[in-house]
Amino acid sequence: MKDVEEQFKIIMKGVSQVVSEKNLKRKLEKSVSSGIPLRIKLGLDPSAPDIHLGHAVVLRKIKQMQDLGHQAVIIIGDFTGKIGDPSGKSKTRRQLTTEQVIENARTYEKQVFKILDRDKTEVRFNSEWLSKLNFEDVLKLAGKVTVARILERDDFEKRYKNNKPIGLHEFFYPLMQAYDSVAVKADIEMGGTDQTFNVLMGRTLQGDYSQESQIALFMPLLEGTDGVEKMSKSLGNYIGICEDAISIYQKIMTIPDNLIIKYFELATDIHPDEVEAIKLKLNNTETNPRDIKMQLAKEITTLYCGVSEAESAEEHFKTVFQKNLIPNDIDEFILSQDCFASNDEVNLVKIITGSGIAASNSEAKRLIDQNAVRINGKKYNNFLMQNSGNSFVIQVGKSKFVKVRNV
Repeated sequence: MKDVEEQFKIIMKGVSQVVSEKNLKRKLEKSVSSGIPLRIKLGLDPSAPDIHLGHAVVLRKIKQMQDLGHQAVIIIGDFTGKIGDPSGKSKTRRQLTTEQVIENARTYEKQVFKILDRDKTEVRFNSEWLSKLNFEDVLKLAGKVTVARILERDDFEKRYKNNKPIGLHEFFYPLMQAYDSVAVKADIEMGGTDQTFNVLMGRTLQGDYSQESQIALFMPLLEGTDGVEKMSKSLGNYIGICEDAISIYQKIMTIPDNLIIKYFELATDIHPDEVEAIKLKLNNTETNPRDIKMQLAKEITTLYCGVSEAESAEEHFKTVFQKNLIPNDIDEFILSQDCFASNDEVNLVKIITGSGIAASNSEAKRLIDQNAVRINGKKYNNFLMQNSGNSFVIQVGKSKFVKVRNV
């Protein structure tokens, strides 16, 4: 294990809040002297199984701690998932079936190992202990917290004041998540800043069960590619960790310059000293932020797709966006009979849709009307085009290409 100060520096990179720094150092000192790794807990609600860079912020921090010699304990909330985390919700969440929870949990388990070290990760399902509690156990657990304490949560408080219903079962979610910490004897629990109440509840409950309270380590929320809203699939500003290398690289290149350092801190494993050096370089007026952003894009793409794929994605970006050339490795689309409007014309709308560039004919027409379509490098704004019998390349926007040819 690295010494305490070095571990502390790496762990604290990008952290929004820790409760508390003093106790974290004390736990690290105890771990180094005994050689016993700390147990780092993260609970995953398996109701949304597609992980993007925003979700991955806490996973990356856990991976950094694994590299320091510590043990990850990932808790798949198959039991709590039947309730659904009420954090930030203005109404009661729809309860998932057992089958839905299990299927989502399997998907999550596959994705987290794109980031975490499987050999240093313990995966647990909280039905293992929560399903065994009888009603007497539940009453004892409920007796450890007051209604006033539960109503301190912003989401519950707002719903109560606005006369919106709160299911009694929702009050048990933070208690059950806190009990997870007791069950696995967590030393540190990770969470986003939107999980503050749940994580701190775990500290309290561990004390009630005569355990040493876990350290609460909170990571900030990561803005998406728009630079404004929290990264979210529903907002379309996300970067998925399972996307192809070209998509990841190009999406990172669209983030605002003011987020470059934040992405280095939260979305990479680069050492904090190196991040500071990049920050100084970025503040130099002679440095082009685009070059630093390309370094960031390659770093993140490498994490999820490997060195070779990241290098190819960088070359693709340089070809398409810097040199304005057509890349060599584009997909081919063979003209089918329904693409022909007549012997002399082909239907460009059906080609754009059939090749997968657009999701529908209406979207394809909109792209053509907006002058977003080029044929062999020249703008084209008609729905039909002459059929010369030769192959041609369609470009939509900056990055979508397809080579079209007759059979």
